[in-house]
Amino acid sequence: MNYLLAPIAALGRVIITFITETGSILILLFLALRNSLRRPYRFKLILEQMEFIGVNSMGIITLTGFFTGAVFALQTGKVFRLFNAEGYTGMVVGISLVRELAPVLTSLMVAARAGSAIAAKLGTMRVTHQIDALMVMAVDPVNYLIVPRFIATTLVMPVLTAYFDFIGILGSYVVGVVLLGINEGIFVYRIEWMVDVGDISHGLIKSSVFGALIAIISCHKGFYSGGGAEGVGRSTTEAVVLSSISIFVADYVITALVI
Repeated sequence: MNYLLAPIAALGRVIITFITETGSILILLFLALRNSLRRPYRFKLILEQMEFIGVNSMGIITLTGFFTGAVFALQTGKVFRLFNAEGYTGMVVGISLVRELAPVLTSLMVAARAGSAIAAKLGTMRVTHQIDALMVMAVDPVNYLIVPRFIATTLVMPVLTAYFDFIGILGSYVVGVVLLGINEGIFVYRIEWMVDVGDISHGLIKSSVFGALIAIISCHKGFYSGGGAEGVGRSTTEAVVLSSISIFVADYVITALVI
């Protein structure tokens, strides 16, 4: 009998863990939103986090964006050439980049680079009792540690996504026009004809939502970390994995609501 009930008990534990974890993240999100409207406003900390999350991510975004556009143009151009329709390469690459690829890939790169660092930083502060020391000194740890990271990530993600758009289209231009010999005027015209402000804003709104998810999940994993160094490492891994999964789920939900 116990053998038959074991799978049900395991499923129940998974469901309870999921609900508990989701509730804890939502509570922390509410606290972050509430504290972001309260004094003191820590503009210096926000700028420092914007530099760390945004400026320091430019290198990886440049590499990822350029080669994403280049590979996509190479694959699309060769397929379209079979039908003498290679002039549509720029259009397909442009619309795919600004609506889907740029916000998703940018968010994944930021989650891997900055999200893991946020979780590791806060996790280390938790296990070394630095967060407890802030509370003893009457400093709200949510306002001091989480709000600047939450605001910074939410604000810089659209900027990084717009930069990814530019670099990705540049990479597709180099491959499409220089390597595949597609007419330059047709390549650029198709992008201008197909990609409009609505498509760009769609991607930027997505990226802002993804940034908020990365920030709150990474902060939550680090803030409630435990178990010493091993616990910090586990929290860092969970932050990246859960952030990546949340990005894909949110991408589907937002796309389904807009289309």
